[in-house]
Formats: sequence, C-alpha cells, structure tokens
Amino acid sequence: MDNETGADEQSPLQEPVLQQEEVRYSFSNGLIALLSKLNIALAFTSYQSGLLYLLGRRQDGGAHLHQSEILKPMGIAIDKKGGMVLCCDSQIIRFENVLEYGEKINDSFDACYMPRTIHLTGRLDAHDIDVDSKGRSIFVNTQFNCLATVSARHSFELIWKPPFISQVVSEDRCHLNGLAMADGKPAYVTAVSRSDTIDGWRDRRSDGGIVMDVTSNRVLCEGLSMPHSPRVHNGALWVLNSGTGELGKITGFKKKGIGKFEPIVFCPGFLRGLAFYDKYAFVGLSRPRYKRFEGLELDARLKQADSEPWTGIHVIDLEKRSCVNWFRIDGPVAELYDVAVVPGCSRPMVVSPNSPEASSLITLPQALKKS
Repeated sequence: MDNETGADEQSPLQEPVLQQEEVRYSFSNGLIALLSKLNIALAFTSYQSGLLYLLGRRQDGGAHLHQSEILKPMGIAIDKKGGMVLCCDSQIIRFENVLEYGEKINDSFDACYMPRTIHLTGRLDAHDIDVDSKGRSIFVNTQFNCLATVSARHSFELIWKPPFISQVVSEDRCHLNGLAMADGKPAYVTAVSRSDTIDGWRDRRSDGGIVMDVTSNRVLCEGLSMPHSPRVHNGALWVLNSGTGELGKITGFKKKGIGKFEPIVFCPGFLRGLAFYDKYAFVGLSRPRYKRFEGLELDARLKQADSEPWTGIHVIDLEKRSCVNWFRIDGPVAELYDVAVVPGCSRPMVVSPNSPEASSLITLPQALKKS
C-alpha cells in the first residue's frame, strides 16, 4: 500500500472484517503513516452497527481494522494505566490489556483488551465515559440527567446533576451527553438544553445547547446546537457543535464567566466523538438519518459547501486548522458515537464479552509465565 501523505486520495482497506458486503471502507494515503509516526491506533464505536472498531496497522505498513461485536457501544476511554472503559446498552465494561510490552498474540496483535469487570447497570442510555483519579468509571447517565459511577448494589451511584434538573428520575430531560475530565475529576459537561421536562430537549436542538462547569455549576457557554464531546487539551476546552458540524473551543469564560464558541474547522457531518494526540484532533462524523437531526444549521452548511454528510473520522491538524487525513465508511453504517486514541501500540484487538474467546483465552501474570 502506498503510504505517501495525500489526504485527497483514497486507498482500499486491505484486510476488512466485514459483516455486511455493502459496507465499504476507504482512507487517505497518509493516515496509516501518521498513525505509525505517532505510534497510536484508533478506537471508535457505532451503536448502530453494534461494533467496536480498532484501526491499526500491519507489519508491512498496511491497514488493519479489527471489529468486535458489542451491543450498542457508546462512550469509550483509555485511562492512564492503559485500561479501556466502555458504555454499552445496559453495561459498563472495563477491559485490560493482557499483553506485556513486546508480547504479541496470534503473531500479530501487540495489545489484547480482555473484558475483566462488567457492571450491569440497566439501560441508562449512558453516553460519554472516563476514569477519575480514584480509578472509578465516571459516565454520563443520560436517562437520569446526571453524572454517575457504578455501584456494587444498585444501577448507579449519583456523582453530580445540573442545578436546573429538579429530580433524578428516568426522564431524559436535557439530554446530558458529554463529559470532559481535568486533573482526574469531572470538569465540564455538554447538554442539548436546560429542559426540566421529559424529552424537552428535542424542542431546543437548534440553539439550546450548553457547556457547564461541574465544580461551580455555572453555564460557561450557551446557544449551541446539540453540542457533544467536550475535551480538555493543552489547557483549552474543546467541544463539537454537532448541529453546525464544527469543531471549536470555548473561549473567554475564565475572565468573563460566560464564554463563546470559537469555531476552528467545519467537518461534513453530525459530529460526535473527539480525541487528541499531539497537534491532532480526531473527530467522529455521522450521516444524520433521523428526524432529531433534521432542520439544523448543518443542512445549510452542507448545501453551501455542495457536500454530502460523511460517516468516518477526520484528522484535524490544529496548527493548520484543516483536515489532513481521514477514514470513511460508506454503506448501511451511518452513525458513530465516540473516538479514542490507543497509545503505544500498532495493532490492538478487543475480545467481546460474548465471544468464545472470552471464555477460552486464559492469561497469566509475567511472574507465573517464568516460573
């Protein structure tokens, strides 16, 4: 495969694991070379397809896409200890990489994520997830309009709720969805509205979106369109203004109390899923198909750009403020939810909790292997 940089050229994926023949994958010629340079792989989820994807590279420099069947995978995060946490349907799952540095499995994969802890939460419509400094999985409990962690006894333990939410009840009122951590603690969240009535957020999709400070309970930015995926990178607060198709920063809130959204780049799709590494942002794009996505400014922006919406990932060079590489999915898979960077590996894999390998693969600590 030609790995010369060139984000305007398509390359066929050489080893796709396809569940449907109609699904087609393509990517820019420079993408795999960039992953190799940064020594990372990419993880991304699609609740629509029921797949967790891991995009890595083979020893010959080609691309490899590993797919793991998981029911309704949503938010995903890699913590500082190298573990992976995932929200899916009615569970919060923690995976551990069972390989030591330099080890491989099946003579090819240099990271193997095994499900080690599964919490059955019930269907909370959990969205973003991350791990705090205490090692707890902190997730956005969208159905109950709050941040939560797992409980040994109940479906969840309450961490925080917006002050405008009067009750912690099973009513998706504001569509709380995004979580940004800072210094090992929940720092910022996004919501589609400030509604305190069941399903009230659907009437505020165009301009009711907010970013909130978890510690102070203050609204830092308002007037957004279905914002998602807040993240802190290099001291700045980033967010996807999904309804306009823009990646941008929230500026001015530290001095003025209330900030504004500063768009950095437009991407042709409904944006969800954001990860950073070095000077690059990895942005997830979806093709809006349902009524909840219609009537947004994104429609006009696409028409103005004479473009159709994408499904895939755009790699944004933050210094150039432009897309320099991309991964694209065509066919029936239209929606992604989250994106994460898997550092320090070239070709990772994930074992699905429901697969035969989850029962048959036995792993041992390094000390026992030498005994």
